[in-house]
Amino acid sequence: MKEEPVQPSPIELFTEYLIRHKHRKTPERFAILEKIYGIDGHFNAEELYEQMQHEYRVSLATVYNTLDLLHDAALIVKHQFDGQPAQYEKALGSSMHNHSVCTVCGRIKEFTDKKILMAIKAKEFANFESTHYSLYIYGVCKKCQKKKKQIKKSI
Repeated sequence: MKEEPVQPSPIELFTEYLIRHKHRKTPERFAILEKIYGIDGHFNAEELYEQMQHEYRVSLATVYNTLDLLHDAALIVKHQFDGQPAQYEKALGSSMHNHSVCTVCGRIKEFTDKKILMAIKAKEFANFESTHYSLYIYGVCKKCQKKKKQIKKSI
């Protein structure tokens, strides 16, 4: 029986990244990393900053700088949805997924679709090995559609 290789933890990967790029290994950076890997779903820098204030005092600048480092280290994924602050999510341990984005309220919903995944995997790219993908579908969510109908009825 063949054993699966043990994957390094986000902390180990971040430590290696910081050493390789000659950045300081500060407790604040690791506290931010740990907080991020405790969050399910998307968050923005300000939300992360607010959550950090309950347990660990860090500046908003430190949060932004650490997010940049974590993004460069491929430990988080950065999404820029239309007209919204950048959204982030952890990169390790999350499955490939797509996003539906409401253009009215900004709500983001993750979904998976085997047909989309299979189509992407079946696509052959010349001299290119695909590692991951992002698909954003913009529209109006059910809640906003319902509100719009109620407003039309009242007019």
